Amino acid sequence: MFLNSSFGRTLDIMHRSMDVTMLRQGVIADNIANVDTPNFKRSFVNFESQLKAALQSENAPRPLEAARTRPGHIRFTQPVDYRTVRPQRQLDYLTTSKNNGNNVDIEVESMEFLNSQLLYTLMTDSVQQQFQRVNLVVRG
Repeated sequence: MFLNSSFGRTLDIMHRSMDVTMLRQGVIADNIANVDTPNFKRSFVNFESQLKAALQSENAPRPLEAARTRPGHIRFTQPVDYRTVRPQRQLDYLTTSKNNGNNVDIEVESMEFLNSQLLYTLMTDSVQQQFQRVNLVVRG
């Protein structure tokens, strides 16, 4: 009933974002655990920028469509469904902050972890408020 509405879409995006936040916390914990490991390169999770691009592509005005004379021709522009966006764990090879080749900064990781926890709490509160609104409407 609600899945095809904006409520369902919002809930789905929140659910996916909460899953990514949990993944991000695991990656940060892994970085912190390896703070003294020689040549360890920190990892990070990339999701938000891809989700933003997918959501913008769905609402973008359609440019002039190129002629496709055969079914195998590739479309010039194609909107990306936000449900196909997956989080990507990436390594930071470009920086080195210690003499042993390790690039994990414990202060940065601690702040990222705190930020991730706060974001997760914010999203759970938001989901709870969404369901409270539905409950209010149902009960009258």
